Amino acid sequence: MTLDDQCVSIYPYFRVPAERKQEVMELCKQFVDRSSQEPLCLYYGFTKAGEILHCREGYRGAAGALAHLENVDELLQQILQICELTKLEVHGLPDELEKLRPALTTLPVEFFELQMGFRR
Repeated sequence: MTLDDQCVSIYPYFRVPAERKQEVMELCKQFVDRSSQEPLCLYYGFTKAGEILHCREGYRGAAGALAHLENVDELLQQILQICELTKLEVHGLPDELEKLRPALTTLPVEFFELQMGFRR
């Protein structure tokens, strides 16, 4: 089966300290504002369950994901000083994941290789 889906999805989960929730939500607004300007960003948003904040984000290939990481690096460093990164998943085609590995070596990331599917 040939896979044409070049989307790379990144799924970080953060534990937000209750006393810093407002500060984190302000950072989230900045993340969204910056990400909305990225031409290779397919979708981007935050969801919440209790004290866990999740960012659902997708990019056109590893190039899009790498451009995003560069664009939000300062904000990422800020949120990592406030929140615990409890989980980080990256999903995509094996070749695209290989391009991302060097940029994520300092984070506790788990890579998931796309096996089958489609994108509209």
